[in-house]
Amino acid sequence: SSKDFQISTMADLTPMFSSSRMAELRQAFDKHAKGNSLKGEDFGKVMKECGEDVPAFKLRDIEEEVQKEKRGMLSFDDFTKLFARLSTKAVGGAYKKAVDSRKGVQAVGGTSASSAEGTRHSFSDDEQIGFSNWINSVLEDDRDLKGKYVPINEDDKDGLFKAVKDGILLCKLINWACPGTVDERAINKTKLNVYNIHENQTLVLNSAMAIGCNIVNIGAQDLIEGKPHLVLGLLWQVIRIGLFRQLTIQNCPGLVRLVEEDETIEKLLRLPPEAILLRWFNYHLQDAGHHRRVANFSADISDAENYSVLLHQIAPPELGVGEPHIGMSDPTKLAGLVLDNAAKMKCRKFVRAKNIVNGNAKLNLGFVCNLFNNYPALKPVEEELPNLEETREEKTFRNWMNSMGVKPFVQHLYLDLDDGIVLLQLFDLVKKGVVDWSKVNRPPYKKMSESMKKLENCNYVVDVAKKLEFSVVGTGGKDILDMNKKLVLGLLYQTMRAYTLQVLQKCTGSDKKIKDEEIVAWVNEKLTKSGKDSRVTCFKDPTISNGKSVIDLIDSIKPGVIQYNIMATGETLSDDQKLLNAKYAVSMGRKIGAKLYALPEDVVEVKAKMVLTVFACLMAVDHANTAGKK
Repeated sequence: SSKDFQISTMADLTPMFSSSRMAELRQAFDKHAKGNSLKGEDFGKVMKECGEDVPAFKLRDIEEEVQKEKRGMLSFDDFTKLFARLSTKAVGGAYKKAVDSRKGVQAVGGTSASSAEGTRHSFSDDEQIGFSNWINSVLEDDRDLKGKYVPINEDDKDGLFKAVKDGILLCKLINWACPGTVDERAINKTKLNVYNIHENQTLVLNSAMAIGCNIVNIGAQDLIEGKPHLVLGLLWQVIRIGLFRQLTIQNCPGLVRLVEEDETIEKLLRLPPEAILLRWFNYHLQDAGHHRRVANFSADISDAENYSVLLHQIAPPELGVGEPHIGMSDPTKLAGLVLDNAAKMKCRKFVRAKNIVNGNAKLNLGFVCNLFNNYPALKPVEEELPNLEETREEKTFRNWMNSMGVKPFVQHLYLDLDDGIVLLQLFDLVKKGVVDWSKVNRPPYKKMSESMKKLENCNYVVDVAKKLEFSVVGTGGKDILDMNKKLVLGLLYQTMRAYTLQVLQKCTGSDKKIKDEEIVAWVNEKLTKSGKDSRVTCFKDPTISNGKSVIDLIDSIKPGVIQYNIMATGETLSDDQKLLNAKYAVSMGRKIGAKLYALPEDVVEVKAKMVLTVFACLMAVDHANTAGKK
């Protein structure tokens, strides 16, 4: 019916589809569209391409409706609205019930305190097996885990959930994804009880947040109880971050070979990682002279033929990977041969033959990304590459934004902010309702008017920043569009600071904004009351550098939590000793519940802006604890 077309704007679609999913939809749409329009009769083909099966009777209804309402043609916007309505995978799709009854999917009653009572979630046995397989391979040599936690029995339905129960394995996985995030001295490893397991899982969640995971609906208790949908959701976010870490020009200069005509390297890097991997896959299919291409990690790889060609193309000859099997009629048999070849390359990870044939997009994405990380098979080019290496400050802001759940996921700080949409989402988190979304232009933009539409958004960003009383003197919308680093970083810091202070204000119950000097006064008062001898004069105080004031403050908030015997002490500490103290301080802060985004280096170098966020987050935890005791 015509209501199919009444799913409002793209704003409503953003929570449903990630940027990578939108890229997949766009690719599938473009494959069958003429110009920018798709014939109603081809709608079913595109749905199938995206891994969705719509019943024939429903397709006939839609075709008639498209004829009547849209003269037989659908724009991409129309298509996404229909897709959202009919998808079994989109939130609230009309065929959502079908999810629970598909093979290999277990229905689970959601009992998480943070999820609505009585909601139902589905989780896939295949993902539990695939993730267990990956964890076994990357953590197999860890001395704390070997023999006790790994290898996880992949065929034990509870094996994975038991292994993550006390938080030790999850801390280790976060360190695989982003080395050095969790100071292992902060993990409770022995004499585990309900209390210190809860501490471990709090450390897990706040550390995951610090590397860019969105953990809004997950609590420590959910991980302890092994709520499948929440555990699998967190695991995938961590694994994805770790897999995509290598997908950069710095790690693989040969990526420049994937740049198409009339395209810059920056434009390539604007693509979601999933789309870059598809581009890489197709580059090798073309190089092999194969006639097919892939537009997704589901339907297009399900007969295993494209995999067969890819593996033969990227594997070094000495590994003895067999010739591609083109036109083999039994996809399960071919998928088995593909996995035998992957084993020769030590890349038989994530998928079993049935996951290839069934087109499990998540697991196949993991499989392909691992192949890329080990065998990119892209020769470096002679030309000078742009310096796109991320600074520590840029990475901190990017992780913070992603942990706030912005859409699309931010891969490249300046490239992904140039249309203003992510900044506006952050402003809305600082002050609900400050953004009038009807004034915002949304992608996809038409090529001719793209720059103008983005500039309008960026000008609006500056207007809203003024409403929030940010300092934007000398900043115009064009600076954001042109990716002026200094001005964009200034805007981001003010946003992070405003958000942190707003959270603190809520915790203290104050009706006025908290001032810097109030935070400093609270720090010193807390330290004095606890009999600690450290003090801070301001956020630039050079004594903060050795980490002692932060560590003392944490012990004042939660007495006895700090192991002082493992700290470096003395009048003059080396930079390495200071860094060790700061690493311990940051991890212990996260362990007692502080959502710290600052890095240990920020403490050692006394970066005043980030030091403020450390003390403000600790103050918020202390007030929350006090309120909880009342």
